[in-house]
Amino acid sequence: MGSAARGGDGSGGGVGGVLSGIAVALGLVLFLAGFGWAALVYRPYTVPTSSMTPTIDAGDRVLAQRVDGDEVRRGDVVVFRDTGWVTNAPVVKRVVAVGGDKVACCTDGRLTVNGRQVEEPYLPKGSTAEIQGFPAVTVPKGRLFLLGDERQGSLDSTAHLTDAARGTVARSAVSARVDSVIWPMKGMIARPTGFETLGKLSQPGPLRLIEAMIVGGAVLVLAGGAYGPVAARLGRSRARTRQEAVGAA
Repeated sequence: MGSAARGGDGSGGGVGGVLSGIAVALGLVLFLAGFGWAALVYRPYTVPTSSMTPTIDAGDRVLAQRVDGDEVRRGDVVVFRDTGWVTNAPVVKRVVAVGGDKVACCTDGRLTVNGRQVEEPYLPKGSTAEIQGFPAVTVPKGRLFLLGDERQGSLDSTAHLTDAARGTVARSAVSARVDSVIWPMKGMIARPTGFETLGKLSQPGPLRLIEAMIVGGAVLVLAGGAYGPVAARLGRSRARTRQEAVGAA
């Protein structure tokens, strides 16, 4: 009787029950905090066109970190709006040059920035940097030059070279930087090392840490919640074993 009263019957009481409750509480905190952090830092977008193939296909769902335009660096895939372009809807393109850069295409089928050829492993296999080259553009201060990874059908900066801004977009027009394709699950978008010789690349956002918090929290909740039923079943099994032993005696 005394053992059962103290929770020693395996029904989920005692030290095990306390630890189970702590695991569930901690798991809920991590799980909810992860989702809350993600809601503050990231925004989901559906990309409607194939201009960023194969990095992002038409219809893919992406998570983009909210950033200030001043944080954008070469190689970033960004979300922006520009009223001078065909649509005022959010547009997703890759930044290939920033203010002060001189960008041109193509030398031996490769993009050049400040006279340096840039390796672009994200382009579709077998394609060159640009189907049709374009003359050198010096990007004004505070602006960005953007291209799609699928250059043949992308309405990017090259489609607006005759505009007063020479196809460039203001940094202030950028609202987010794409970190990951979440549907279908392609994972994190790699920072292209081809731009490293031109300057520091941006770092990924906290998405991996957020994912770890959510997954870890879910595991703790499930494990903690499962302790009670499992302990109770083991307790009943032990009780039957004792009763059978007493009966046999």
